[in-house]
Amino acid sequence: MSNLLPQRILIIGGGTAGWMAAAALSRMLGHKCDIKLVESEAIGTVGVGEATIPPIRTFNNMLGISEVDFLHSTKATYKLGIEFKNWTRQGHSYFHPFGVHGASVNARYLHHYWLKLRAEGDTTPLDAYSLCTLAAKQGKCASPSTDSHSIMATFGSAYHFDASLYAAYLRQYAEMRRVTRIEGKVIDVVLRGDNGFVKGVQLDNGQKLEADLFIDCSGFKGLLIEGALGTGYKDWTQWLPCDRAIAVPCTKSGKLTPYTRATAHAAGWQWRIPLQHRTGNGHVYSSAHMSDDEALSILLNNLDGEPLAEPNFLRFKTGVRKKFWIKNCVSLGLASGFMEPLESTSIHLIQAGITKLLDFFPGNDFDQTNIDEYNRLSTIEFEEIRDFLILHYYATTRDDSAFWNYCRTMEIPDTLKRRINLFTKYGRIAPRAHELFTNTSWIAVFIGQGIIPSGYDPLVDAHDLATITQRLTAARQQINQAVNQLPSHEDYIAYQTSLTRKAS
Repeated sequence: MSNLLPQRILIIGGGTAGWMAAAALSRMLGHKCDIKLVESEAIGTVGVGEATIPPIRTFNNMLGISEVDFLHSTKATYKLGIEFKNWTRQGHSYFHPFGVHGASVNARYLHHYWLKLRAEGDTTPLDAYSLCTLAAKQGKCASPSTDSHSIMATFGSAYHFDASLYAAYLRQYAEMRRVTRIEGKVIDVVLRGDNGFVKGVQLDNGQKLEADLFIDCSGFKGLLIEGALGTGYKDWTQWLPCDRAIAVPCTKSGKLTPYTRATAHAAGWQWRIPLQHRTGNGHVYSSAHMSDDEALSILLNNLDGEPLAEPNFLRFKTGVRKKFWIKNCVSLGLASGFMEPLESTSIHLIQAGITKLLDFFPGNDFDQTNIDEYNRLSTIEFEEIRDFLILHYYATTRDDSAFWNYCRTMEIPDTLKRRINLFTKYGRIAPRAHELFTNTSWIAVFIGQGIIPSGYDPLVDAHDLATITQRLTAARQQINQAVNQLPSHEDYIAYQTSLTRKAS
């Protein structure tokens, strides 16, 4: 019987994207395919993607990675959500939690009951119904439960980790599963004359490498997907105008908060990501509205501790490749597009690309129907994340700078307009297949950014007010009781890392 699998897979570029791809492919195919990864120590990686969202757990579980080993190896902390400061208006803050609102995983309808009570004069904030939010604010943490009857099933978490350590961790994982790393810089890409497929690459040391399937993880340049195959790029800066970032790690200060903080400034925003050994910081901004010097000054003046490295200046253009997969080349990570890190989606998009690649893994014929479906689903995912990010900028009352005046008054995609209109009337979130962000995420940001529905789902009125009040009061009591029993974030990390030491 013939073997349909491409026998030779070549990954161009290391970093987080390259080694995530190598780890996943080696887990699935290392015993059947020859997998090589080319990277150059002379080429730096962006390496600032330190915050993740809950699906990272699925990826690590798929690899069979122990959480305690992962925490120890990557200096990771837990992340229960994101605190947004000064986005809706100066001095205002709100929290985007993971997990769900309510004391049960089946309480996804809860915000409609909350809207009903709010219309009756109840001033209880929606945050009071989020276990993640209350735990984060009190600096507490634990792991989610898979028992749907447990209130901890409403709890969601992801990680903050050192991206360079994660890449090194996955490199070791992949090399143990037959992945070969080749040191070198790609200086030329050779295409087949008959069909335009990628035949191979030439390295700066003269070495030539050929393969059947190529994974482009070469960063913003997209050496294969763009440089050789010319896919083209969709520019989304008219909706997401930030095009610069400066990253600077600093020393730890105070307790380890179990959440990311995103603080809006005059022409962008600043991230704060606490790790076990340091704090990650960065300033994302629009070069049309702020100079590099001013942006750096704002960042350095808002650090918790002393800088640990020289500032890393990054330039980018938010958008995506017009095709993510062409012929025998699949792009991942920054080679496929860039979505600013406001909702920590960069690493997830790598993961999502890998998952879809495995779902639509090619045969030797590289069937176009298969490729088209991969591209279609990838485009949908990028566009839905794009709309979610735009919402943060557009739904604001800030008028204190030219940047915020532009964001507040810009024309937005019709897809986002429909979402806003649907939520504004009855608080509804239309379910969509393959969507990354859950109802909880959309509701938290809509309400946090000041979009409060004028009504609620009419079906709520099938229940009398006393019953609704009783149920929501009971939910708050259960959530408060659960939070009181949780350990502190630092104690929980110490406990997990102690398990690593005992195992060794």
